[in-house]
Amino acid sequence: MPTPDFAPDATPAVPDRPRGCTNLQLRQLMRRVAQHYDAELAQAGLKTTQYSLLSFVLKLGPVRPADLAASLKMDASTLTRNLKPLIAAGWLRLDPGIDGRSRSVVLTPEGLAKRTQAKLRWKAAQLRLNATLGEARVVALHTLIHESMDLLGPVQTPDLTG
Repeated sequence: MPTPDFAPDATPAVPDRPRGCTNLQLRQLMRRVAQHYDAELAQAGLKTTQYSLLSFVLKLGPVRPADLAASLKMDASTLTRNLKPLIAAGWLRLDPGIDGRSRSVVLTPEGLAKRTQAKLRWKAAQLRLNATLGEARVVALHTLIHESMDLLGPVQTPDLTG
């Protein structure tokens, strides 16, 4: 019986040849890494995605949702869904933008306090991950991720209107 495309390859390893499904392996790694961060950030009452949003809004200042989504490499509908609980908690606000049609995402003082509290938990998770994997491996992983993101570029969606 043939193995499905997503199953790990049962053939012996060949140096410098990919084995198995890259998507599956990246998702497994992401879930494991996310568990480390989630456990720490939960102590501050946040999820990792929420901490990232607060951090990006702090870094970018009042920011248009489209620019925030692009910075996070996230589509607009996912961003909207993730902003809702932060706005409801009073940590972010949607203010009018520079013209009557645009909006601006703003970090509130309560949001800054929450992000400051959560940063301590994020730092603990990062230091533990660095110790577990080794700093050299983490640096190499970051380099590979950045190079891969640059090579892959944005996803081109087919135009289905024509």
